[in-house]
Amino acid sequence: MATARTFGPEREAEPAKEARVVGSELVDTYTVYIIQVTDGSHEWTVKHRYSDFHDLHEKLVAERKIDKNLLPPKKIIGKNSRSLVEKREKDLEVYLQKLLAAFPGVTPRVLAHFLHFHFYEINGITAALAEELFEKGEQLLGAGEVFAIGPLQLYAVTEQLQQGKPTCASGDAKTDLGHILDFTCRLKYLKVSGTEGPFGTSNIQEQLLPFDLSIFKSLHQVEISHCDAKHIRGLVASKPTLATLSVRFSATSMKEVLVPEASEFDEWEPEGTTLEGPVTAVIPTWQALTTLDLSHNSISEIDESVKLIPKIEFLDLSHNGLLVVDNLQHLYNLVHLDLSYNKLSSLEGLHTKLGNIKTLNLAGNLLESLSGLHKLYSLVNLDLQDNRIEQMEEVRSIGSLPCLEHVSLLNNPLSIIPDYRTKVLAQFGERASEVCLDDTVTTEKELDTVEVLKAIQKAKEVKSKLSNPEKKGGEDSRLSAAPCIRPSSSPPTVAPASASLPQPILSNQGILGDE
Repeated sequence: MATARTFGPEREAEPAKEARVVGSELVDTYTVYIIQVTDGSHEWTVKHRYSDFHDLHEKLVAERKIDKNLLPPKKIIGKNSRSLVEKREKDLEVYLQKLLAAFPGVTPRVLAHFLHFHFYEINGITAALAEELFEKGEQLLGAGEVFAIGPLQLYAVTEQLQQGKPTCASGDAKTDLGHILDFTCRLKYLKVSGTEGPFGTSNIQEQLLPFDLSIFKSLHQVEISHCDAKHIRGLVASKPTLATLSVRFSATSMKEVLVPEASEFDEWEPEGTTLEGPVTAVIPTWQALTTLDLSHNSISEIDESVKLIPKIEFLDLSHNGLLVVDNLQHLYNLVHLDLSYNKLSSLEGLHTKLGNIKTLNLAGNLLESLSGLHKLYSLVNLDLQDNRIEQMEEVRSIGSLPCLEHVSLLNNPLSIIPDYRTKVLAQFGERASEVCLDDTVTTEKELDTVEVLKAIQKAKEVKSKLSNPEKKGGEDSRLSAAPCIRPSSSPPTVAPASASLPQPILSNQGILGDE
């Protein structure tokens, strides 16, 4: 596994690059030579046939006046014989080593491309990125598209800035680092996607590379996936502008993303709160952030870092390892919450943490009881599929919720009960016709059956009262549920049927093609 170089002001001298011809293979009627390039701890392979070497040599002779006789000559007869190929492997390796030694500073562009420096080597990567942005940067910014970039590219830019070298060491104005910095200052929509396993033909573990996002000054939306959140710096610099943040397959805790500086302080509090007791740091909040997606991570708790996101409306923590719901009482504006596919087994006291929630996704947990949901009076959409709910009595906990319109209970043990749909709908009393169960509109026939079930239930209650005259008979709250009343000062909110977070609607095209 390739390790990242020093990430900081103290750096070792840049190691010399090497190129070795480590083998060959026959493709159709010609031989392809396998070149292993080494740059410090990073290695990658490149494949070229002899004619590619010849074209490279012709260009270097014309542009850099190198010795015409440096390249081993062509052979027409027996060109694929084992003995000739083995000799040519050695000769071509000597040729490449002499070229690298002849240009120890800035590698000529044609040689850099031949050895795939633009994919794997810091200077080559930044030069290629700068040239692309020189040509297309204004067009991308004007179109307002999402700009896709890899961790290796960001690592290269970060390292290049750390070196303190001239921004245009090659002398080619198109490759000036300033084109990158100008673009990143104005970019609004960014996507950073790493790769699982080695990157391309290299040994570089791209998802483990450190990089700094502080060069981005105007970000409104950021998507990060398959990176190591502990190695991401500078994201907090976007607090004033960032409205939507997605970090997936990258984090082990919420703190890593929201308050990476927390590890430096014993006690901290968000800016604007009344300080009680000793505090070593006051940390600014994410004042513009309204949508946060931390799904598909390894997060085991909802920690106190949520205090720093007071304006969050959409929160996705699905596909993590959460055992309990905690700290969400700090999110007064939260209306859409996705906790699906975690390890939740209890919902007790949930209403004290989710006062204004409208959409709640609890699918794929370990829930057997719904007793904690009975006071979520603003709830409109509720997904409970793939849990362990067995008893129809549990549905009574949500049957009296006045605003509930969409409920999903599929793949629970109770969903295989005979007449499951009508028995569930009957729990909603007079509102049965307003409830959509399992994404299926309630039919007139089902409503007729519900009325029969309600009449039977009513008769049982009357009989029970007559046989127990001293016992007070409480009116079934399911049959007298109050209608959902919204403040007249604000228009009704139409919640989406799906409990998941809204997906970005912008284009997701990067400017660099996949290798």
